[in-house]
Amino acid sequence: MPGTSRKTAVALATSASIALLATACTGQSGSAADDDPSKQTTLTFWHAWSAPGEVEAVKELIAGFRKKHPNIDVKAVGNMTDDKINQALRAGGSNSPDVISSFTTNNVGKFCSSGALVDLDPFFEKSGVDPEKTFPKAMNEYTRFEGNRCSVPLLGDAYGLYYNKTAFERAGVQSPPKTWSEFESVAKKLTVPRGNSYKQLGFMPNYHGWETTTEHYLGQFSPTYFDDNGKSQVAEDPAFEAAFTLQKRLVDELGGYRKLETYRATLGDEWGPEHPFHTGQVAMQLDGEWRLGMALETDPGFEIGVAPLPVPDDRADEYGKGYITGTIAGIAATSRKQNAAWELVKYMTTDTDAVVGFSNAIHNVPSTLAALKSPKLKYDPRFKTFLDIAAHPDSTTTPASVNGGVYLSTIQQFGYDYESGKETDLKAGLAKTARQIDTDIAQAK
Repeated sequence: MPGTSRKTAVALATSASIALLATACTGQSGSAADDDPSKQTTLTFWHAWSAPGEVEAVKELIAGFRKKHPNIDVKAVGNMTDDKINQALRAGGSNSPDVISSFTTNNVGKFCSSGALVDLDPFFEKSGVDPEKTFPKAMNEYTRFEGNRCSVPLLGDAYGLYYNKTAFERAGVQSPPKTWSEFESVAKKLTVPRGNSYKQLGFMPNYHGWETTTEHYLGQFSPTYFDDNGKSQVAEDPAFEAAFTLQKRLVDELGGYRKLETYRATLGDEWGPEHPFHTGQVAMQLDGEWRLGMALETDPGFEIGVAPLPVPDDRADEYGKGYITGTIAGIAATSRKQNAAWELVKYMTTDTDAVVGFSNAIHNVPSTLAALKSPKLKYDPRFKTFLDIAAHPDSTTTPASVNGGVYLSTIQQFGYDYESGKETDLKAGLAKTARQIDTDIAQAK
C-alpha cells in the first residue's frame, strides 16, 4: 500500500535521522503525568500518513475516540517525517506533539534511551492492560528497549512469499515451498533463460532486490542479534552464517551476481505497476502484506498465491512464521497532558474495534491478538496468511538498539560485499561486522 512505501523510505533514512535524538534528554518518563484526563483538553497527534485514503482513515479513528472521550479534542497533523518528529521531541513547547506515530521501529532504542518518549508500562498497569496478552510476541519485542516500553504497536507489517500460480503449473510445481532446500529447487525450476538473460526468473535473491534485505532473510533463521551484555552475536550465532550461505548459494545457482544485477537493472520500480512480480518477470517474491493489493490493481494476468516464507530445513516445525515490523505510537516526554494522551494511545492501539477498523481502512495487519481474530476484519482470503504470520509465536523481528538501525545497515553492507564477491571469507567478514557493530554502539553510548 502507499503508506508502506513511505515506511520503507523512512526506514532507509533512519541512520541519518537518529542523530537528532542523541542529545534529547527530555525528562524522566511519566514526570509530567499529573493532568486530569476527564477535563476538557486538546491533544496534538503527529503521524506520517499522507495519502487521502489514509488521512481519512486517521480522521475516522479519531472520531471513534471522540465518541468515547468527548472532552478530549485531537489535532491530527499528517505527513510528519521522523526528522520532524525527532526535532519536536527535543524542542518541546506548545506546538510540539503530545502523541506521535512513526513508520519505523528502528528508532525505538533511541526514543527509549534518550527519554524522548515516556515509559508506557505504568500506564498499562494503571489501566489493567497486559501487553504480553494484548500484542503479538514480535510486536512486544520491537516496542521496547532495555526494559523501557516507550512505544506501542499501531498496526503492523508481516512478510511472506508471493508466487505466480500459472508459472508454478507450467513448471509442474504443486505447492509453495516450505523449507529453503525446497525453495532452491523451485526457484531453479521456475527460471527460464533467454540468451544471456532471463525470460522469467524464479526469484531475485540479491540484497538490492525488492524487500530481499538481510533482516528479512534472517528473520526465518531466528537469529540472536545481541547477547545479554549487548554485544553483537553476528559472528557467534550460526543462524547468521546459515542465512548468508543460503542467500549466496541462491545467487550463484540462479546465474551469479553480475548476471542477476544486469537483469535487475532492466526491471520495474518496486512501488510502480511494472514491478517484476506484477509483470511475470519474477515468479516468486518476498514481500509484505501490501503487495497483494498493489499486484491485483495491475490485473497481472495470472493467479497470485500467498504463503509464508520458507524456513531452514532443521526448523521445519516453525513453518508459518515470518518477519514482523510495523508502525509505533508513543507519548512525548515533553507533553503536559500525558494522562489524556494515554487515553488516545490506549484507544488507538488496544480497542479491538478501533484497531480492526483502522486495519480495514489502510490494509495493514492488525496489531493486537484480539483484532487478528476479529470477525469484523475485511480482507481477501489470501491476506489471512499475513494475519497468521503476525500471530505465529515463532515470528521474529529485529531488536531495538541505542543507535537505531545502524547495526542493520552494517549487516546489510556486509551482505552487499559478500554476495558480490568483494568479501570472500564469510567467517572473517562476520567477525569484522560484529566488531564494527560493537564499536558503533559503544560510541553511541
